[in-house]
Amino acid sequence: MPFAQAAEHLAFFWGVRLDAATVRRQAEAAGAAYVEIQAAEVERLEREAPEPPAGPAAQQVSADGAMIPLVGGKWAEARTVGIGTLAAAPGAGGASGGEARATDLSYFSRLADHATFIRLAHVEFHQRGTETAGVVVGVMDGADWLQKLLDRYRPDAARVLDFPHAVEHLADAAQASFGAGSDAAAAWLAEQARALKRDPPGGVLAALRALPTALAADPAAAAKARDETLGYLEKRRDQIRYAEFLERGYPIGSGLAESANKLVVAARLKGSGMHWAPEHVNPLLALRNIACADRWAEAWPLICRRLRADAQARRAARRQRRRDRPPPPAAPPAAPTPPRPARPAAPPPRAKLVVAGRPTAAHPWKRPFRAGGRTPAAS
Repeated sequence: MPFAQAAEHLAFFWGVRLDAATVRRQAEAAGAAYVEIQAAEVERLEREAPEPPAGPAAQQVSADGAMIPLVGGKWAEARTVGIGTLAAAPGAGGASGGEARATDLSYFSRLADHATFIRLAHVEFHQRGTETAGVVVGVMDGADWLQKLLDRYRPDAARVLDFPHAVEHLADAAQASFGAGSDAAAAWLAEQARALKRDPPGGVLAALRALPTALAADPAAAAKARDETLGYLEKRRDQIRYAEFLERGYPIGSGLAESANKLVVAARLKGSGMHWAPEHVNPLLALRNIACADRWAEAWPLICRRLRADAQARRAARRQRRRDRPPPPAAPPAAPTPPRPARPAAPPPRAKLVVAGRPTAAHPWKRPFRAGGRTPAAS
């Protein structure tokens, strides 16, 4: 949750008063620790190649990207993959068909280029047993990197182009030919959407070719829109066999990915006035993955151990720096101390002036008077 709100909850429910800056610092440290834990696990999986755990009988994988506002007015794409277990859909395998719903959802999100994201997502795919799942249904939009994601972890996945995404492309072609917002465009689109779910894709592709582009307000633009849509769907013809997918009980919509973008990313990182430093995005995404999949019991002990280990490492590094610190430079040799001057010889002892109560010859009384004074005493 937002840092200030978390501080208010701590104060209200537990009587612990912290400011938002402290909450932010602690949250980012915990999230960064979990990012490091998962990165280390990816390296271990690549190095040791352990046997993957058993996966479910059927699993859905959907991924997508969402733009995040960064400081400086920039935007960057955070990618998220959602994984869920597919339960048997009503009518699956029967004539009536039916679309399965994914449960037991978990997520993996990172602000990274697609190659880095695909590699780091290994930790989530391994934990969910995607490699050993009976059937994996990859419901995605048409981005090439999404197919590369499936190529790495389940090349044999049933690949389904997100149905609303396909209909959106048909709508572009219809509006270019019949006019945006026209009844004719809406009627043509509704008919082709029903046919796309009910029949093989050949009929819809034929109807697309037959669009009356010459009668459009801008025939050249209409022909271009038709050809682009036709090329897009022809390239993915195996992914738009929706009647067959529904017959098998497969999902045909990537609502899992869209809800993940809203729940994991947008709900926390796209609030009003929010702008993120790039280095703080992945720690918050990692914590959101934990919270949205309810994995605190599993992840929090790992985070605490990592934070303690990091603190111990910092203390050890400080001690080592103190030990390795060079000794202070030796002081320059002191200048020679000049010899002390010799003490003057002690004066001879003075003669006693009184002995046995009588003045001696040295007593002033025994001295003769000076000239001009008293006359000397008679001898």
